[in-house]
Amino acid sequence: MYYKDFYPFYTAFGSPVLLDGERVQEEEFALMKSYYPDTARRIQEKVEEECGLMDYEGSRLYDEYPDKYMLYHMGQCIKHAVEPQAEMEAMSDGLLDDLVQVLLFQEISRRRCRRRRCRGW
Repeated sequence: MYYKDFYPFYTAFGSPVLLDGERVQEEEFALMKSYYPDTARRIQEKVEEECGLMDYEGSRLYDEYPDKYMLYHMGQCIKHAVEPQAEMEAMSDGLLDDLVQVLLFQEISRRRCRRRRCRGW
């Protein structure tokens, strides 16, 4: 099949405007993270570090239905890593658990959405 006009190979790729939208969204997320209290910011940094270690092709984070026990265990590991800090001693154990779980699930959800957009599912 021959075309009358020449179309370079890069026209087959998506519009750069779509990538600009994702960049704006990431900048907005970084701005909102800068407003977190110190305790939540430290927990979020640890959550991002742990999710970064689990971010690979075939990871259990990207299963259609992630394992609830695996997510709970990740949350407990993060909690025990950030717990010894002095400011967190005043926080009740249940509240710290809940905060870690919420930040972990939000980060996993954000990564899953970003991967889904990149892969075009």
